Amino acid sequence: MIRVVLPHHLRTLAGVASEVTLRVDGAVTQRSVLDALEAAYPMLRGTIRDHTTQRRRPFLRFFACEQDLTHDPPDAPLPSAVGRGEEPFIVLGAIAGG
Repeated sequence: MIRVVLPHHLRTLAGVASEVTLRVDGAVTQRSVLDALEAAYPMLRGTIRDHTTQRRRPFLRFFACEQDLTHDPPDAPLPSAVGRGEEPFIVLGAIAGG
C-alpha cells in the first residue's frame, strides 16, 4: 500500500483526517499514485492536476524520501521506499507572497 500525505485543504475536501493509503498496480510513479488517489477520492479530481493537461497545479509540490520530486517526469519511478509503504508520497501546498 502506498501512503499519501495531503495538505490540510485537500484532506478536508476528501474527508480524511490524516494520510491515506492506496493500492497502486504496476509501476509506482507520480502518475499512478495520483490516478489511484483520484479514483479513490473523486472529489480531488482537478485539484492536484489540471483536468485537461494532467499537469500539476501551481502552488502544489511533491516530495518523498526528503527529495523534491515536483519537476520529475510524471512516469518516473518514485523511490522504492514509497512503493514499499515505508515512506509517504507528500503533496504539499506551496505559499507565495511578497
